[in-house]
Formats: sequence, structure tokens, C-alpha cells
Amino acid sequence: MEATVSERPSPGRQATFREVFGQSEYRAVFAASALSWVGDYVAKAAVTVLVYQQTDGSVTLSAAAFAVSYLPWLVGGPLLAALAERHRYRQVMVACDLVRMALTALIAVPDMPVWAIMALLFATTLANPPSQAARSALLPVILTGDRLVLGLSLNASVGQAAQVVGYLVGAAVAAFSPAVALLLNAATFAVSAVLVRLGVRDREPAMRETHRSHLLRETGEGFRIVFGTPVLRAIAVLVFSAMLFSIVPEGLAAAWAGERSEDGLGTGLAQAVIMAANPAGYILGGLLVGRFFTPARRLALLRPLAVAAPLVLVPALLDPPPTVVALLAAACGFAVAGMLPTANGLFVRALPNGYRARAFGVMATGVQVIQGAAVLITGLLADRFSVPMVVGLWSAAGVLLMLATALRWPDGATVDTAVEAAERANGSPVPEDRARTPAGARPRPGQPDRAPGERSRSHAVT
Repeated sequence: MEATVSERPSPGRQATFREVFGQSEYRAVFAASALSWVGDYVAKAAVTVLVYQQTDGSVTLSAAAFAVSYLPWLVGGPLLAALAERHRYRQVMVACDLVRMALTALIAVPDMPVWAIMALLFATTLANPPSQAARSALLPVILTGDRLVLGLSLNASVGQAAQVVGYLVGAAVAAFSPAVALLLNAATFAVSAVLVRLGVRDREPAMRETHRSHLLRETGEGFRIVFGTPVLRAIAVLVFSAMLFSIVPEGLAAAWAGERSEDGLGTGLAQAVIMAANPAGYILGGLLVGRFFTPARRLALLRPLAVAAPLVLVPALLDPPPTVVALLAAACGFAVAGMLPTANGLFVRALPNGYRARAFGVMATGVQVIQGAAVLITGLLADRFSVPMVVGLWSAAGVLLMLATALRWPDGATVDTAVEAAERANGSPVPEDRARTPAGARPRPGQPDRAPGERSRSHAVT
């Protein structure tokens, strides 16, 4: 029997921007996150320039400086994210901001050796997984129901905008002085820490000290709950599949622009247009779909958008000019943005709150690894075949993958049962007369009703 997702809306009407921003804690987290994201991208641009200057023009070392910022997620993202579960979320976010502020300021010290810059940059980015995991786990406590989905859309769209703004500001300021750009980044972390400290309510850790075990075991619990629960596993597969192909136009933009540099746009401009198109489409899709479609309609569009995202890139096989490539990439970004916040909102509703930070670590690490692998594999293929052929065929394979994922999506009863089980684990009673619809009731701040190492029906919905 074909699996179908429940298309009934979450309780309550469609959320509005005013309602989301009416939550003072969300405003603080939103502003702090935007500042941190912009600062991160400013720093990436500045460090790349700084290392390039200090190594007399070494492209390899400057590229390595850029890549170092992704290493913490690859070598220990889930483990670092698990730390956030042990401590108060506000405390984790403030501490991580202060650590990043201090280390970023140290990188700006004149005549710092390149090896020291790399080491400090790596140490700085070690604070990213626990900070982002704490923020991800905190949002479902602050926002409920459809407000959470809209809040996730806003965060994702602002994250994409921060990338564009951060790179532009970072490159511009770094051309004048990389040290100034780095100090600007340190200042954003300082302001972020103040916003979180003053604007977010202090809450008890999601995991009691008596429930702690070995950190590796706790990290393993994050993997088990994500991949051992049918609904969470289905969402993880959907998200990972989307990341497998949506990043490819951006990753191959330089080579693509080089192949079509004779089409009116210069190589540099063509590359910039292609790279900016996907984030631009993502921003537009996140805002429009999140705001103007009801929860029921967004849920109904989840699987069609999942298939449409790779489908719109298949015409790359026709070798269109860079402007058309950019439109295709923007359409892909639009479809992904329309799909992901709904999937993410369902993910957090079906997840016991004592596991949210760890589950985020699993998901974020998977996204980083899959995006990197997709760009690496398609880049290797593009050395032997044309970029349009590689992107077109890769996307066609993505269509087949998404069709298979959509057909295996859990049915409505399974989705509803998973959400209700998570609510019971969170201490939120499920009314007897409630329609079997994924609810967005506010989880009680605190702990799951059992130790994280214990197996229960709440963790293995069948």
C-alpha cells in the first residue's frame, strides 16, 4: 500500500510573521543568530585573504583555511552537539559566543604564524556544533505549532542572506584590512552573547545529571533515535537526499562559468550569478511558502516539492547559458526552501526534547558530509565530462531518488503516533478527543520521563 502523509493541518491557524516576532525570546535568538552567521562568513572571507597574503599567494593554503571551518562537524559534530544536552541552552550559547569572540580576536593579532591561524580557526569553529545544537533545541520550546515552522523558514532564509552579505562585507573589508574584518566578527559574537544572555529565559538542562552516561553513549543515542524511529528516519533521508544535489550548481559554478565564458557575461560575473542564485531562490521560497501557504497545504506540497527540486535542474543537460543556469538553480533553491522547514518542523515535533540537540548534531553533520561528498564526486566527474552533462544526469538520478523517498514516506497514522509519543515523553498530555493530527503543543521545559539510555515505545514508533 502506498504511504501517504497526513494532510490535515496542525492545530491552530496559520502563523504570521507578527506572531513569530511577537515572541521576545525568538527575537533575541533570531538577532543573535543573524549576527553570528554574518560574522562567520565575514571571518571566512577575511581568513582566506589573510592566509593568502601571509603565504605570498598560496592558493592551496588559503583554500585550506576556508575548509578548516568545516572540520569540526566532520570529525566530531554529533559528539560536540551532545554536550549541549548536558547544560542549560542559554549557558551553552553564551559560552560558545564568548569563546569564539576571544579566539577570533586572537587571529587578528599582527604577524600571527599561518599554523597558529589554522589552529585558532579550528578551535574557534569547535564551538559551532554545541552552539547551533543548543539553538536548534531551544526553538521548539520558544515557538509552538505553525509558529515553529514559520520561525524555521525565517531562520533558514536569513542564514542564506547572511552568507551573501557576510561574504560581500568580508571580502570588501578584508581587502582593506583582514584584521579589521576579524575584529568585526569578534564584535558580532560579543553582541550575540549579550542578546542571548538578556533576551532568553534560563531553563534547566534537557538531561538531568543523574541521567548522564558516557558522552559517546549519549552521542550514539542521538543516532539511534534518528535512524531507529521510522518518521525521523524518513525525514532524515528526505533532507539528506535534497542536500545531495541542490549544492551541485553552487559547487561547480566556477567550472561552469569557465565553460560558458563566451556567452556575454565575464567568467567572474557568471560564477557569482550562479553561486548567488540558489541562496536567492531559497530566501524567496522560504518566505513565500512559509507565509502564504497554510500548514495543510505545505504538508501536501512536501513530496511534490521534494521531487521538483532535482527535476528543475535536469534541463542543464541542454547546456543553457549562465543566466538560465542561475534561474534553474534559483528554482531548485525555492523548492528546497518550501520543503525543508515543513520537514524540520515535523522532525522536532516527533522528537523527545531530551534528544533534540543530539539529533541536530546527527543531522547537521550528515548535511555537511553529504554536501561535501556531492561537490567532490561531481567535481571529479566534471574533469572527464562536461559540467552540464554531469549536473543534468546527477539531477535526473536525484529525481529517481526523491520519487523513491516520497513513495516510502510514512502514512498519516504513523506520523501522528510518532508526534503523540514524543509529546507524552515531553510531559504534554494528548487529549482523548483530539483528531489524529501532528500537534504543536509546547513541550514542558525539562527532561524526558526516563533516562536517555533507556529504550521505550516513545523511541521506536512502529
